[in-house]
Amino acid sequence: MTVRTDTRPQLRVVQWASGNIGSRALRAVLEHPDLTLAGLYAHTPDKAGRDAGELCGLGPTGVIATHDIDEIVALGADCVLYMPRACDMDEVCRLLASGANIVTTRGEFHRAASLDPAVRERVEAACESGKSSIHSTGSSPGFITEALPLALSSIQRRLDGLTIEEFADLSQRDSPGLLFDVMGFGKPPAEYDERRLSVVRDSFGPSLHMVADTLSIPLDSVEAEGEVATAPRPVHIAAGTLRPGTVAAQRITVSGLRGGRPLLRFRATWYCTTDLDRAWDVRATGWHVTVDGDAPLDIDLRFPVPLDRMAAMSPSYTANRAVNAVPVLCEASPGIRSTADLPHIVARLG
Repeated sequence: MTVRTDTRPQLRVVQWASGNIGSRALRAVLEHPDLTLAGLYAHTPDKAGRDAGELCGLGPTGVIATHDIDEIVALGADCVLYMPRACDMDEVCRLLASGANIVTTRGEFHRAASLDPAVRERVEAACESGKSSIHSTGSSPGFITEALPLALSSIQRRLDGLTIEEFADLSQRDSPGLLFDVMGFGKPPAEYDERRLSVVRDSFGPSLHMVADTLSIPLDSVEAEGEVATAPRPVHIAAGTLRPGTVAAQRITVSGLRGGRPLLRFRATWYCTTDLDRAWDVRATGWHVTVDGDAPLDIDLRFPVPLDRMAAMSPSYTANRAVNAVPVLCEASPGIRSTADLPHIVARLG
């Protein structure tokens, strides 16, 4: 039995949704020394009535999932870990107005100024009414696009450019719907949906803007461009088979421009094989960050996880930072809070 020897107050947390990321966050809350699970919101009615521990692989907790937002609001929790597949501003504003802070892995709140003005006004009014705050975070965007660049900039006095490259080997991802239908792998290059460019730009652009604003070198604009590479021969992956001449890799670059040139860049290279028709620099799953300034840096962050275990391990990269942010956000002043607004998020591990 572990006996607490400090006087930190326990923060009462609601987990909102228990999907891939949510169930990992749920487990982390249950195991956290300073957090108490107050409630669990289930997006699908079939999960309602089930014990929270059952939904994340732990033993019984006595906390039963509900599909009723009224029950969640009535709990009066300190914070809600909001992790649905889609953001519902009615839900967000009701939770904030009730006095619950929100940490979310949704990407809408990385930078307040990037929100639609009417939406921003509504969310900020809810924060003011409930004396609450909201913060978006995760691994990417979040840690790799905000926390790490701000830390690396602390040893610069001149920044000429910073590029974040993300590599993801999806060959063992057994998700045909995601890879083939959503991401466009296995399709002819002419059918590649360029609407994905705007989706990625809107996901990562606010982080680039926020970092530049914080460093007092604001961006003039954010642009996105994409390209694909094809498989020269059949490729068999966990999700199915890629025919020759179809999309086997895609690269999307989001560039934050200042003075007509890229200052901050995020480039994602997502691939199902390294046997491509183009000579791309395709690295193992992880991140590569380069800093061009008066203290230049070249950093590799690799995920030392076998590909057949990546799907089981990868939710931790996103969920853990959100859980670790809860105590920090609960101390923040009301409003939409970016990474730059908050103190460093430090994990409480003991």
